[in-house]
Amino acid sequence: MLIYEMKLKGNSDQLRRLDAAIRTGRFIRNSIIRAWIDGNIKGRNDAYKYSKILSDNNSQFPWVNKLNSMARQAHAERAWVSIARFYDNCKKKIKGKKGFPRFKKYQVRASVEYKTSGWKLSECRKYITFTDKFNAGTFRLWGSRDLHYYQISQINRVRVVRRHDGYYAQFLINHTREEKKELSNKQSGLDVGLNHFYTDNHGEKVENPRFLRRDEKRIKKLQRRLSRCEKGSQNRKKARNRLGRAHLSVSRRRNDWACKLAQRVIQTNDLVAIENLRVRSMIKNHKLAKSIADAAWSKFRDWLEYFGKVYGVPVVAIEPAYTSQNCSVCGIKVQKSLSTRTHICECGLILDRDENAAINILQAALKKLSTTVGQTESNDSGESDLCYQQETVDSKSSRRKSKPSQ
Repeated sequence: MLIYEMKLKGNSDQLRRLDAAIRTGRFIRNSIIRAWIDGNIKGRNDAYKYSKILSDNNSQFPWVNKLNSMARQAHAERAWVSIARFYDNCKKKIKGKKGFPRFKKYQVRASVEYKTSGWKLSECRKYITFTDKFNAGTFRLWGSRDLHYYQISQINRVRVVRRHDGYYAQFLINHTREEKKELSNKQSGLDVGLNHFYTDNHGEKVENPRFLRRDEKRIKKLQRRLSRCEKGSQNRKKARNRLGRAHLSVSRRRNDWACKLAQRVIQTNDLVAIENLRVRSMIKNHKLAKSIADAAWSKFRDWLEYFGKVYGVPVVAIEPAYTSQNCSVCGIKVQKSLSTRTHICECGLILDRDENAAINILQAALKKLSTTVGQTESNDSGESDLCYQQETVDSKSSRRKSKPSQ
């Protein structure tokens, strides 16, 4: 699956109608969660039926019927996914909170999702028209992606996402991406860290970009401005929007950097070994939480696993226990604190701590592959695969003014 994202250009009245559609989708999801708590919904089909009941009840909820029927089903699916996740966590007896479904409240980042109906692309593929009863009309699509490469039947869903800097259309395309790659006869083990983003077994280090730290002074200034504004005022809305755009800029630059770095690593290696880190548990350390979140190790790993499938390169996840303590030559455990950055062993090996860990990670990956017949990939964390997603970049071709063709 591919996800192509393009920005929507429309007037203020059209955007208000999109807001109404997003608000209706949230209402359907919350209503189904409420009905499940009351014991009226037992399965996915019951959630579908309840969304139909809401749409037929024109006296109490006349706005629900304005949303496309498949869009109502999509939001019923969202509600049931959260319920099913809660059930699965209870069955697995996960420690701590089980993820009890919560009601969604208003937030700037929200979305409404259409399936195969409720929208129509123009022949030039530069305009999209929403055909439900909200009558949002036709929007200009701005972006560098070309939808002419795919048939309309390949587009399974269209999601309208609201962010601080505007509205975006995401197209879920049924297409398997495959790229050819020549063998490089190179294998790499990667040890991620905070001083350097990662160190490989060859001694190569990649600097940690620290995108949040770079913009932290500006973000704190915008936060102070927001706190001084009166609640409910227009100035507060503007201040919140400026703060949200600043965080959005950091997030986009971090994701773009991780994507390009992961692609480069995959293209230059025939095997990549990484650590199976539990980042959610690591950020409970409040002294390092901000730095760990800013490093985006999970995002980098997701991109590695995605490009590994695209280029046919095995990506093996290894448990990180003792990779920094054990000697990569003799295997003796050498105790060292986090402040000790050099590995010194009795066998005479003197090596950078992170490089020693990267060698251990690669050796463990090779051993794991040798004991698993036919294994080409490993995903020990159980995380879902990342669909290809690129933030919208305006291109010259997309800025040309043209009339929508019917």
